[in-house]
Amino acid sequence: MRTNKVTYIVSNVDKSIAFEWIAEKVDKSKFELSFILLNSSDSYLYNWLKERKKESYLIQHQGKRAYLVSFLKVLKLLLRIKPNLVHTHLFDANLIGLLAAKILGIKKRIYTRHHSTYHHDNFPHAVKYDKLCNYLATDIVAISKNVKKVLNSKEKVKEKKIHLISHGFDLDSFINLDKTLVEELRDKYKIEPDNFPIIGVVSRYIKWKGVQFIIPAFKKILEEYPNAKLILANANGPDKEYIHSQLATFPKESYIEITFETNLFALYQLFDVFVHVPINKEIEAFGQTYVEALAASVPSVFTLSGIASEFVENKNNALVVDYKNSEQIHDSIVQILVNKKLRETLIQNGRKSVEQFNLEIFIKKLEQLYV
Repeated sequence: MRTNKVTYIVSNVDKSIAFEWIAEKVDKSKFELSFILLNSSDSYLYNWLKERKKESYLIQHQGKRAYLVSFLKVLKLLLRIKPNLVHTHLFDANLIGLLAAKILGIKKRIYTRHHSTYHHDNFPHAVKYDKLCNYLATDIVAISKNVKKVLNSKEKVKEKKIHLISHGFDLDSFINLDKTLVEELRDKYKIEPDNFPIIGVVSRYIKWKGVQFIIPAFKKILEEYPNAKLILANANGPDKEYIHSQLATFPKESYIEITFETNLFALYQLFDVFVHVPINKEIEAFGQTYVEALAASVPSVFTLSGIASEFVENKNNALVVDYKNSEQIHDSIVQILVNKKLRETLIQNGRKSVEQFNLEIFIKKLEQLYV
């Protein structure tokens, strides 16, 4: 059987367990994978790949000013690797990788669309680059129906070019883990036994993620539960200054900011309630935290955005609140804390509802696309 040579081109990623799963799980008897990573510095993913002797290359990429140099380096690497197929991820990799692959005559050029209306809403001038990627690609992976709709209706991409493939997860990793790892995180972040409830957020500080509406809700929780603690993971982004101005009124011991935590699975086990509340239906392309929190059996409060619109049901697998509504966020957190039966229902149904995002299903769909 002929082995297809597939080259992943990925930009501005430090650690991503999704690419680790792909590197491990894709059928090696059918597909020979290689990775080109565009990063401003060394990355966890690159070192992970090298340690496992996966063919991988790191290009020191410094953003827009380095496009031409990075493009020439990618071109040279593709000439050396000679892949049958290129699969790009994230904006810089899409522009550079798809163009290089097109020039070299690589017949199958795939990119995964990781954003939905972000450019339409915030940077309309960048939509033309999305449309360029749409043209250069022979196939586009839409990670949710929301993304597919944006490609169809807003960017006029033909239906036959779009493939709906949701992210896949090693779901058992979120519950079958060494408990000592969780205790190590408690020690690391100085979480005391009497800290209750612990409200978890995994979200960048960018306005459309809605973190600014969680903080007022937590302020009321703190009045009712003086030992409560708010954990803000991925705590960085363009709206950091504003979020810090909100947090400035809180006692320092009432919240923890985590810029980056490698042990994602243990992190979710710290939370009593998880909250993810993007500000409208379309802005979240997928929202991995929706799936991760439910896979980790954490009762959750959500707005419906991205993939949540496809499977989250109020009072069945999570509590759903209106967009930009701190009062409803607070009330829903309290409901989960005081209502044991509701909490158990959300945990049980939440776990069942994410089985559709099983890693094996995702890998199988990718392999079918690569043939």
